[in-house]
Amino acid sequence: MTHTVDLSSATELSGLTGEYSAHNYHPLPVVVASAEGSWVTAVGGQRYLDMLAGYSALNFGHRHPRLIAAATRQLGRATLVSRAFDHDQFGPFCAELAGLCGMEMVLPMNTGAEAVETAIKVARKWGYTTHGVPHDEAVIVVFDGNFHGRTTTIVSFSSDPDAKDDFGPYTPGFVSVPYGDLAALTAAFDAHRDRIVAVLVEPIQGEAGVVVPPPGFLAGVRSLCSGARALMIADEIQSGLGRVGTTFACEAEGVVPDAYLLGKALGGGIIPVSAMVSSRAVLGVLKPGQHGSTFGGNPLACAVAREVIAMLRTGEYQERSARLGTRMHEALGGLPPSVVSSVTGRGLWAGVTFAALDGRAVCERLAALGVLAKETHGSTIRLAPPLVIEEDDLSWGLARFTDAVLSA
Repeated sequence: MTHTVDLSSATELSGLTGEYSAHNYHPLPVVVASAEGSWVTAVGGQRYLDMLAGYSALNFGHRHPRLIAAATRQLGRATLVSRAFDHDQFGPFCAELAGLCGMEMVLPMNTGAEAVETAIKVARKWGYTTHGVPHDEAVIVVFDGNFHGRTTTIVSFSSDPDAKDDFGPYTPGFVSVPYGDLAALTAAFDAHRDRIVAVLVEPIQGEAGVVVPPPGFLAGVRSLCSGARALMIADEIQSGLGRVGTTFACEAEGVVPDAYLLGKALGGGIIPVSAMVSSRAVLGVLKPGQHGSTFGGNPLACAVAREVIAMLRTGEYQERSARLGTRMHEALGGLPPSVVSSVTGRGLWAGVTFAALDGRAVCERLAALGVLAKETHGSTIRLAPPLVIEEDDLSWGLARFTDAVLSA
């Protein structure tokens, strides 16, 4: 059946979404038609300040001129060749991303979940071929409250029932311990020492509510991994690339993992780009035919990502995140504890947990006031404004946030 859609009608557009799209999301009642910088315009002309930034995929805002120019140039040349051939953007992208990370090799994919799946495969093969772990007995340690994606393997070690329940049978080979608990992690190493190939950790847990671990935790993970010759794999898909005021969240403790997992902002909000970035000793275990992706490392993705890397090299966006993040956390921290029980996060990234308010209801009030944000786990709202947000816009958005919270 063919539908003629009135593009001026948000109601009809939302109706089509509800009728023909699987209900795996529950979006706010906003239908975006255009966007630029930190602002989006909905069908009907309403403007909203975007303080979610695509879960950090839009670190540089909507349609950043440098990124649009890079994409436009590449669209006129070549967009896809598959990895059956090389192309002129691939080698430079890998070299530049490895340089940004202080690593040696890059394995590009598309989505964040693909980067995590890549790391799981690589860690297991590395353990079997270089660490002497008996085949099919590798253990990867993860943490309660983690969010690394929604594939069947990844949800196998999720502690979120919405992500996990009814999707079994689950993939074995994972041990989960409480996030931030070095004693529990040490006990896991004691129990599984000869079989542990990696610890997969978010330096700051995003989906859990922008949870920052206690001081010394990441350094402790690094020490345990080094002592047991296991890989420390940092999932910086949300926390990396300037979001927290440094290029990587691991920098807060001066920790260098054995591998970074990157995505979201790497594609500039234009195209999915992800990667595992590590050493030759780790990524070198893969041989032709053992892993791959038709679209991974395509020319368009590489061209956009190279511009992202160039922008991050200046340090401008990291500095803005640190400076404006301080303002944001000061404002949020001033809300009454009877309403806001905690504010967590770092840089331009915050989790605001309410004492009694429903996060969804607050997000709906925020949207009515012209601000977009998203709840998680019922009573927590995540705020992640684009790193390019103007100071006046940030102040305006925080004032609307205060209004939405205190008027409940």
